Amino acid sequence: MDDPRLLDELGRVLRSADGREAKAKRIAETIRSAGDYRWVGIYEVSDEEIVVIGWSGPGEPAYPRFPITQGLSGTAVSSGETVVVGDVTADQRYLTAFGSTRSEIIVPVIEPATRKVVGTIDAESEHKNAFTDADRTTLERCAAAIAELFGI
Repeated sequence: MDDPRLLDELGRVLRSADGREAKAKRIAETIRSAGDYRWVGIYEVSDEEIVVIGWSGPGEPAYPRFPITQGLSGTAVSSGETVVVGDVTADQRYLTAFGSTRSEIIVPVIEPATRKVVGTIDAESEHKNAFTDADRTTLERCAAAIAELFGI
């Protein structure tokens, strides 16, 4: 799926009458199928925790909630920048969600007015160095598009 079609589909999900968690799951499913990723999670960020609110892939992550200071997600939240790791087995920050994950990208969802990170998109692959600049650009556009899911 090309970028405009993906963003259009995310808009349809956000405009649907579904509840928040159902929207998060559908967003994860849409992104996962568009990018051919093994697993995609949508996480909410509070002042203390990062909590999965929807995912698509082979099951719930091993850490459905964790302190805001931990993992690759914690790095993305504290920096407000996308984190791409080509080989998670070589990165001490990685919290093992699935034993078969080899690369991961975490994209912060940022509230535009305050620049506060309110959520993340987490995409994982069983292949090393799976994420390209095009993946990054597309997922960053998705993050901007779904900011309203977090009450913005």
